[in-house]
Amino acid sequence: MSAWFELDSPQTMRVDAAAAEARLPLAAPRRAFTDVYTEFPTDLPKQEIEITEAAQRIAAALHFHLD
Repeated sequence: MSAWFELDSPQTMRVDAAAAEARLPLAAPRRAFTDVYTEFPTDLPKQEIEITEAAQRIAAALHFHLD
């Protein structure tokens, strides 16, 4: 397939996708879209970044300002 390959029409791609979906075994029960991410926390605390003395000296030599 080349980069210039023409895609089929949306109708043909929809039929192909439905045929492929019908042939796939359902290993796990489907969940509603909103339930997929409920077990993941949304607000994680930010990690602390330690700036070592060596990094501060290099930054000072390069005239960077580390706060």
